Amino acid sequence: MTLIKIKPASRTENIKYAVRDIVALANEVAKTGKEMLYLNIGDPNKFDFAPPAHLVEATYKAMLDNNNGYSPSSGIKEAVDAIERDAVKKGISNIQDIFVTTGASEAIEICLSALVEDGENVLTPSPGYPLYTAVAAKLQAIENPYYLDEENGWQPDIEDIKKKINPKTKAIILINPNNPTGSNCKTEILKGILDLAVEHNLVVFADEIYDKLMFDKNKHVSIASLNPDAPVITFGGLSKNYIVPGFRIGWGIMSGKAEQLNDYMEAINKILRARLSANHPEQYGIKPALEGPQDNLEAALVKLHRRRDMTVEMLNAVHGISCVKPEGAFYAYPQLHIDKDDSHFITELIKATGVVVVPGSGFGQKPGTQHFRAVFLPQEEILEKAYKAIGEFFGRYCEEHNVTITQ
Repeated sequence: MTLIKIKPASRTENIKYAVRDIVALANEVAKTGKEMLYLNIGDPNKFDFAPPAHLVEATYKAMLDNNNGYSPSSGIKEAVDAIERDAVKKGISNIQDIFVTTGASEAIEICLSALVEDGENVLTPSPGYPLYTAVAAKLQAIENPYYLDEENGWQPDIEDIKKKINPKTKAIILINPNNPTGSNCKTEILKGILDLAVEHNLVVFADEIYDKLMFDKNKHVSIASLNPDAPVITFGGLSKNYIVPGFRIGWGIMSGKAEQLNDYMEAINKILRARLSANHPEQYGIKPALEGPQDNLEAALVKLHRRRDMTVEMLNAVHGISCVKPEGAFYAYPQLHIDKDDSHFITELIKATGVVVVPGSGFGQKPGTQHFRAVFLPQEEILEKAYKAIGEFFGRYCEEHNVTITQ
């Protein structure tokens, strides 16, 4: 009997996730016994960060109280109410719906699935988090990236967004603070994005998962707070701010004019009901996290601030590498001023040094530029060793591969 291979759906062909894809190579190198220095995944729990005790205790108590069944599809009331109060503090009004999801990732995927038809498109930031392009590929949407301007602190390029809007554009994705660059959008840029969204009847997807991780007394402005009538879905969660990515607890906040959003809101809720609910006991950690003591967050920011400064200083000291100072989150996105593909550089870097970072091609970048993403969550001694290794390797790499430094 002839064995016939099971054919996967064509919608999976263009799904890529660079953050995890690079791990296969790292695992092979690790098998050789080389010391590995992982600067590739934004998981604070793998380093010297832990969640606030009161968040964990509330979740544990919920389990002991047997809140272990299904929750309401949009989340438990005390969590939804706490999310709303936090949103109002940030200036978000005209809120039409709030829903708790299995991480912000599920909220994003549900909202895209309820909005985009085959052949339509959403504007995604480049550089940007690869989840959006992966979900868009699965939905058979057309990729439509807009560029962030490195020379302007990685701010969204409003003129580029204008050029990219077409009759099949349904939404503008904004990641603020941005992953992978750590940039924080200026208010005038946010207003420009909202103006375009209102003019072209587009939904703004505002990914604000890092909104409390800000440096240098920078203020984060929620884009939804700038126009209560604009159709905006603000995404947040516990993962990054409160150091529990494994809890998989996120949410979406829909704001804008009810009459414009009602049908779309019902489509989202159909999907929410069909998938039953997010993790139930972990939802009891939302209110304590948002409204309880914030000293855990403050302590994390002290460490991250030092590590951000070390990252920028050491990478900018390497001739041929430049790094814009991140204003939030825990990522840096240095440029490699070389006439060689960044994926090749990163592959050789991992094999030679054990330093694991992610090539810029996995996040998007202007044609002709090369970058990589570094996560500065690890302790200072790890970062110092990794950045020294990158600096020493960079010179050898350029010499051995006849690479021209273009800076």
